[in-house]
This record gives sequence, structure tokens and C-alpha cells, in this order.
Amino acid sequence: MKKYLLFTFLIFQITFSQVKQEIGNILGVKSFSKEISLYRGKAFVIKEVLVLGANDDVVKFELDPIEAAASGELTTLYYYCEELKMEGIVFGFYGDYVNEHGLLLQGYAYKNLDKKQGLELLQKIEDVKAENADYLRENSDNHNIYIAYDDLTILIYRKDQAYKYRVFWNNFDAEWGDFEFKRTKTKFQLKVK
Repeated sequence: MKKYLLFTFLIFQITFSQVKQEIGNILGVKSFSKEISLYRGKAFVIKEVLVLGANDDVVKFELDPIEAAASGELTTLYYYCEELKMEGIVFGFYGDYVNEHGLLLQGYAYKNLDKKQGLELLQKIEDVKAENADYLRENSDNHNIYIAYDDLTILIYRKDQAYKYRVFWNNFDAEWGDFEFKRTKTKFQLKVK
């Protein structure tokens, strides 16, 4: 009987470990890339941003990945539609989030900012960081600042002599490195028409 229970326990452990590992590979935060963000971002931009309604018009638009955070939790996309005179930046959030019932889930969601909002937010982050640089350097382990913009909250702090940004939105908590932030800001400014 003990051998049977031990065998059953081992089979259960092996099976459980394999299933858990597969789920991690499929849904894991690290598996999201700029390519996946671009693919899923197209559907978001069509359905949520460039909404036309029920007509037969052909709509041309550009959608380019700007930068993905090293954490894999945040990707930025630039969109432009000449016909509708619309352009902006889309933030793609990936990873763990807590739903309205308090359950920890993995998923993704997109946040749209038009051109004016995108430029304004990126500049605001840069300005606030520069204005508070001395404070953040004084005690990089304990000094933090945060700003709110629309329904986004951005926490700015220093870790290992580098600036870090945590972006909170819709129960997502994504980390953005200083390198990725600067590249996003620069590339977005160069792309806007």
C-alpha cells in the first residue's frame, strides 16, 4: 500500500510540475515581446481607437512598436491614421493583475493616449525626474516620487544608480527602466507628424 501511495504521489508531482511549467511558458510575462504586442495591438487600435462604425470605408493606419521594457511587462506602440487625423501612443501591459474579485490572474490590456497626451505624459515624467533628481539621489533606497496622469500613476525611484519607473494602471504594475523610458520618449517624438 505504501508503494502504491508513493507511486501515486510521484506521478501526481511529475504531472503537476509539467502542467505548471507549460502554463508558465504560455502565459508567463517574459513570453510577451514587441511582435506579440504589435499583433494584439492591431486589434486594440482597430476596435478601440480608430472606431468607424458600420461603413464600407477602407482605413489605412500605421502601427509601430516603439520599445519593450526589459521586464516584459510594458510595451509601447505608435499609431498614425492620416484619414482620421489620429495619432498617439498605446501602452501594452502584460503580466499579473488582480481582478475585481481579488483573484490574481495573468493577462494583458492596452491604454491609449493621443499625440498630445502622449507627449505631455512623457515630458511630465522627464521634468519631474529632473526637478527631483537631488532628492532621489540623497537616499536612493528610500526616496520615491510619484505622479498621476489621467488614470495612470507613475512611481519614480532609483535602484542600483539607475532610475526606475513603475507604471500602475487598471490593477497592472509594470516596471520600466530608464533606458526604455528614454528610448520611448525619443522615438515617439521623432515619429509624431
